[in-house]
Amino acid sequence: MKIVGVGCGPGMLTEAAIQAIQSAHLIVGSDRALDLVRDILPPHTEVREIDNYKALRTLPDSAVILSTGDPMISGLGYLGGEIIPGISSVQLGAAKTGVTLTNLFLITAHGRDHDQAVADCCEMIAARRKVCIIADPAFPVRTLGQKLTEVDPKAEIIICENLGYPDEQITKGTARNPPAVQGGMFILFVINHGKS
Repeated sequence: MKIVGVGCGPGMLTEAAIQAIQSAHLIVGSDRALDLVRDILPPHTEVREIDNYKALRTLPDSAVILSTGDPMISGLGYLGGEIIPGISSVQLGAAKTGVTLTNLFLITAHGRDHDQAVADCCEMIAARRKVCIIADPAFPVRTLGQKLTEVDPKAEIIICENLGYPDEQITKGTARNPPAVQGGMFILFVINHGKS
């Protein structure tokens, strides 16, 4: 099977992803992933929305499974097969904010333990690493800011919401004064600026 990254938003497909999608006979993806490729789906292709992620391993070898963003960044790359990467929110956010990916520690907190993600972020900032957190709407940005003030009160927090979409928004703040989330899908970068 092929796991194809469809990017984090409209227009973020790679040429390799487009070719894989247009030559597929069976495409499976989430509603959001299917929306991102709807304009390029060939008419002969069987298209199914994912209703059971555990059943993905039982698909035929010829199946193309769509993964939002990049399959290897909090995506479906764990399924194996041929992986075709996509343009992720991490890549797009870094490009839009000027945060380099060198020395960046990536934390997935989407649907996972937020307290652990906050603790891991603080540990990495204390070690003078940059951090990117893939968050979900319930992620406690204010709690992160409070915990970061104990490690680096000047730490910069950059929230990137709805990257690649028309309502994209990037807001900046600090550990002492973290930016607010407007309610969309988001990632956040935390940059160490040294203790005050």
